[in-house]
Amino acid sequence: MAVPRRSLDGRLFWVLGLVCAMYQIFFVRSAAGQTAQLSVNASPQNTQMIPENMFGIFFEEINHAGAGGLWAELVNNRGFEAGGPNTPSNIDPWLIIGDESNIIVATDRSSCFATNPIALRMEVLCESSGNDVCPPGGVGIYNPGFWGMNIEEAKVYKVSMYIMSSDSMDLTVSLTSSDGLQNLAAYTITADKEDFKEWTKVEFDLQSSERNPNSRLQLTTRTSGIVWFDQVSLMPSETYMRHGYRKDLASMLANLKPKILKFPGGNYVMGNYLSNAFRWSETVGPWEERPGHFNDVWGYWTDDGLGFFEFLQLAEDLGACPVWVVNDGASRNEQVPSATIAAFVKDVVDGIEFARGDPGTSWGSVRAAMGHPEPFQLNYISMGNQECSMHYYKENYRKFYSAIKASYPDIKIISSCDRSTISPVEPADLYDVHVYTSSGDMFSKSSMFDSTPRGGPKAIVSEYAVTGNDAGRGTLVAALAEAAFLIGLERNSDAVEMASCAPLFVNDNDRRWSPDAIVFNSWQHYGCPNYWMLHFFKESSGASLHPSTIQVSNYNQLVASAITWQNSKDGNTYLKIKVLNFGNKAIDLSISITGLENEIQTFGSVKTVLTSGSLRDENSFQQPDKVVPVESPISNAREEMSLVLDPYSLTSFDLLLDLKSSLQMMHSVPESSLHSSM
Repeated sequence: MAVPRRSLDGRLFWVLGLVCAMYQIFFVRSAAGQTAQLSVNASPQNTQMIPENMFGIFFEEINHAGAGGLWAELVNNRGFEAGGPNTPSNIDPWLIIGDESNIIVATDRSSCFATNPIALRMEVLCESSGNDVCPPGGVGIYNPGFWGMNIEEAKVYKVSMYIMSSDSMDLTVSLTSSDGLQNLAAYTITADKEDFKEWTKVEFDLQSSERNPNSRLQLTTRTSGIVWFDQVSLMPSETYMRHGYRKDLASMLANLKPKILKFPGGNYVMGNYLSNAFRWSETVGPWEERPGHFNDVWGYWTDDGLGFFEFLQLAEDLGACPVWVVNDGASRNEQVPSATIAAFVKDVVDGIEFARGDPGTSWGSVRAAMGHPEPFQLNYISMGNQECSMHYYKENYRKFYSAIKASYPDIKIISSCDRSTISPVEPADLYDVHVYTSSGDMFSKSSMFDSTPRGGPKAIVSEYAVTGNDAGRGTLVAALAEAAFLIGLERNSDAVEMASCAPLFVNDNDRRWSPDAIVFNSWQHYGCPNYWMLHFFKESSGASLHPSTIQVSNYNQLVASAITWQNSKDGNTYLKIKVLNFGNKAIDLSISITGLENEIQTFGSVKTVLTSGSLRDENSFQQPDKVVPVESPISNAREEMSLVLDPYSLTSFDLLLDLKSSLQMMHSVPESSLHSSM
């Protein structure tokens, strides 16, 4: 991607910075017209600490974000359960190779798994020779995955499936192009009549000889007989942290350095009906035994390979604090009365035991058997998904609160109710806030928490996004408006504990919601402008916030903040000043910094700008870097600076305060570059 610029030759890097500075001085500044003064008080006496878990991410199973996305399973409907409990059922997207004269395929209830009883029965009517000869490539079934399987050259893919047959078998398992003509890898299973008379698990690897981003998995034969299949899986051998997540997408999350991971929704937690709600206990244990469920809110089946355990593991892998949104007995169309809510309460307490219990506990032992004997650090429970107005919510909430606190008093519980309703009768550690609005209104909400009383429960803004016509599929103006909102959260971090954007992912083949932060298909991905905007805030969690004020006449389109943060990799300390210009004027900005304990170093400071030629500019697979942050060195870094802000832009100034690291950097820069930049 286009963000990292530090790989430039040192000489070129600093010369380009000098050219940029001269351009601003002699050309842009004279055309700016509008002036503004930004004052930053960096005195330690006026510092406010931003919460450690301030900025993070929110994952919901929407837009095929997990099934066909972050979860690396390539087979769609691996257990043939998506068609429902009726047999024979729709086995979409599985399709037949051959026709009714040589193959008959149907589902039945012969599976060896009680929790997902449907299996596929394939009856082959043709032979390799004789009167009923099979087609040259054989007959069988194939799975195209989620709009094509991305198969890469020389990469290894693990196949796992269950097979049962009383007949002899000569079955070829292969990876091919979408039309079946290009063979990428193949493996043949041969067996006598007695070898598979009981359900048998078969596992092997396929190594692809070529690359094809639109491939399929097919099972073919030229031997007559009846074969049953169940739980057919194809996984890349290389996944993020070897835990089953698609490597490129999980890396996009890791690059944000999120401090919280809220999961698994959203409306996905509730379901339109409780029968289709997310049930954590049905998503743990061996993947073959997970029943899966229909995501009736967003309209597709999920095998629940990405389950409760995997969400907790992902949070740990990202270094984020998990925030579990629980089903509190409500769907979008149903409610469980308080008199019968006890089973739901126990289910949540059991879920916490799964995450945190010792291996000797009932549910802790299940987690340990999955390969994680150490407890997960689950410290936040969010009660439901903004259903405070529902009839039974408050009464049910009190029962959940009491039961959780009785067993786990340290867990912080998040209420779906507004701050004004929280009291000793309706206690809460935090309250949830969702903000979906237009770009103009989102910009104005940078002051949303300015007047919030301090003391009492703090907010978690767990879902926020610009929506409407100007949001498009992820526009520059939407990203800038959200940046203004986040700067407001920084300034009010004594009233706001955490924040996360929504939605996180969208498979480009199944857009149920726009905009989203990350767009992908089977083999490509890119970040929308709001994804890149989040990079401006990844150092804010746990940083020191400094008071800042802007003075400008007849122009109310500027928002700013200032923090001090330390780079964990090299130990350098920086003063980061972020300034958002949400107007159509270039701004001649003067910055004045007081109260610093360490001087700003001449070299090592960097300016980063997010802007583009049009407010409606978006990234795409064809132009993934159209709207991305661009870094350049600051040649005149000091306590008093004058520079120009582009119209409709987000700019950050990372000013190096660490002398030792600065001297090391100076020694690594060519001497001629040092002279030319001074």
